[in-house]
Amino acid sequence: MPRSFHVLGFGALAIDDIIYVDRPLTAGKGRVTERATDHGGNVATALVTVARLGGHAAFIGWLNDQPRADVGGRELERDGVDISFAPRHPSAAPIRSVITVGPDGDRFIAYDDDVLHGTSEALPDDVLTQAPVLLIDGYSVHSESVVARARALGLSVVADIEWTVGAATDRIMALADHLVLPLAFGKSYAGESDPAAILEKLWSAERSAVVLTDGDRGSYVRQKGDAELWHVPAYAVRAVDTTGAGDCFHGAYAFALAEGKRPLRSVVYATAAAAISVTSHGGRKGLPDNHACQAWMMSENAPAPVLLTAS
Repeated sequence: MPRSFHVLGFGALAIDDIIYVDRPLTAGKGRVTERATDHGGNVATALVTVARLGGHAAFIGWLNDQPRADVGGRELERDGVDISFAPRHPSAAPIRSVITVGPDGDRFIAYDDDVLHGTSEALPDDVLTQAPVLLIDGYSVHSESVVARARALGLSVVADIEWTVGAATDRIMALADHLVLPLAFGKSYAGESDPAAILEKLWSAERSAVVLTDGDRGSYVRQKGDAELWHVPAYAVRAVDTTGAGDCFHGAYAFALAEGKRPLRSVVYATAAAAISVTSHGGRKGLPDNHACQAWMMSENAPAPVLLTAS
């Protein structure tokens, strides 16, 4: 059946107030060098990434029903993300975040997420079947039945989870066949410190892939039908701003998956995309196109996957 989109997604949609400072975040104090306001959010920025890469993406989370109040939705639409299927509610609003970025590109995010999360339980099946991939984040615990329907309809569910709220998070992670998680969360959730042990702990017969991301140390991968565990090193780049790098990774991974790539190759593609994204200020300004990703992947110094052995 023809699909209208590569990736659907619902989850965090944010407006970020970004402050750049002249000293590392650990210094305690520093001078402000620049201020900016940008749009962000895990799933929202990931869907913008899909659009920048040449894919078709749709946001299907809650948006405000008044055009003047729907700031986040209008920005998504300007960035090439379809919002026509998003359910509407008068109290829907973006998360508000304040992000402090140090001279090394490292950042601290403080957010107010007391907003309407998830999506409508009445979202029709014929909307869900318009893409092969559904991208969700930790806020999807508010719409578990929609995630379950997506899996039953045959969609690949890519889960970007950074924290747990207990049993509800456990159920979402069980439904997702592609776990793409920060290594730090994987360590706390699995109770293990070794990436190989975490990959094993998070694996199940229903999984297609588990990916653990670790910033400039690369990613760790287990994929279905492959007896090996893999480490994909990161590119050696000078980071200007790491805001949105993880979201870029998730969007590029989901897009590559929708294009028919295996999880390991999707991680290789996402690694290039995320590396490019950190070379510019802001969470979306540095998002790459497909041509840039392909050029980086073909460069002489492009990192290649290596076998992972337990430490």
